[in-house]
Amino acid sequence: MNQQSRSKKQSWLLVLGVLIMAANLRAPLTSISPLVGLIGNDLGLSLGTTGMITTTPLLAFAIFSTIAPMTERRFGMERVIFASLILLASGIFLRSQGSQWTLFTGTIIIGIGIAHCNVLVPSLVKRDFKQNPGLLTGLYSVTMNTFGALASGISLPLVTTFGLTWQSSLRIWGILTILALAIWSPQLKSHSTIKIETGFKEKNNLLTSVLAWKISIFMGLQSLFFYVTIAWLPQILLSKGIGEEVSGVMLAVMQLFLVPTTFVVSIIAGRVKEQVNLTLLGIGILLTGVLGISFFHSVALNFVAVSLIGAGCGFCFSLAMMFFNLRTRTASEAAQLSGMAQSIGYFLASIGPFLFGVMYEKSQSWTSTYVSLIGLCLILLLVGIASAKEGKVS
Repeated sequence: MNQQSRSKKQSWLLVLGVLIMAANLRAPLTSISPLVGLIGNDLGLSLGTTGMITTTPLLAFAIFSTIAPMTERRFGMERVIFASLILLASGIFLRSQGSQWTLFTGTIIIGIGIAHCNVLVPSLVKRDFKQNPGLLTGLYSVTMNTFGALASGISLPLVTTFGLTWQSSLRIWGILTILALAIWSPQLKSHSTIKIETGFKEKNNLLTSVLAWKISIFMGLQSLFFYVTIAWLPQILLSKGIGEEVSGVMLAVMQLFLVPTTFVVSIIAGRVKEQVNLTLLGIGILLTGVLGISFFHSVALNFVAVSLIGAGCGFCFSLAMMFFNLRTRTASEAAQLSGMAQSIGYFLASIGPFLFGVMYEKSQSWTSTYVSLIGLCLILLLVGIASAKEGKVS
């Protein structure tokens, strides 16, 4: 860690700030998935439009991820993150007002806030935690996925068991964002920036880097896989005769299994030159889980299958995040790669929930979903191995 610019106390405050920020980066997205049926019925949405609820923030990620490094350069990393948390809180409260336009407008604002934080965290880690980036990346991932799982698990019971409306169930996560603002506020005393080569017009343009494209595609496909699963897994389980609340719990279980793998894989990945074996293991686990939900019908076996999917998603997410550090030379380059990969990646991911919803609406069967997810695993394997080999994007 750079002790010249931060005291030990400030460094611990920074770690705490990063972790409480991480707690806010998935819960606002996962909390809505178990409620999409209620929301769709209440607002009169088609299945395809319902899928847009989870697609909309991904489109915001795709658009604003490239802007985040430039915004950071102008205003400073700490200020941009603070402003992003304000946007996130505003979006959460607007989304929960109970109309179609507030639902989608709030969701867009949530996406803008999360996009900036997503892009800047890898750069912050490379800047301030050079000696052990895997540890903080692991803690960051664990925190994000734990709260994401918690949000999935309790959102529907808050409505069905405790009598809240779906609006109140979504609104409650704004409390966590307000807490994050309070904890992050000491960082506003620093307005540090990293030197970023703006552009895609520079000689070392990452758009001309084959490795950067491979990492971006890997990031995109693992994101597509995860968000399709978050959006439609409860509906898939319902089609197997598994109850609504149990389906919500299983979605939470899937995300809980991300927690140990994201932590362990981040640390291991940071200690080895190549991550090929980790990629093979992770995608093998992911593929096994997909085959499980394709063929299993019992509750117990589907619990096993969704747990494997969660573990596999954890592998892939951790590897994608670590590639931003491991395949770059400087914090500036990490920010550029993070922005490029997340913009291109989330554009790919944004088509998933809507497309898969339309596929089901046309066929009235989840078979095409199973086949598509298996195909995604195979493509992930190819680009993952290519990204996992030792090398730099420039």
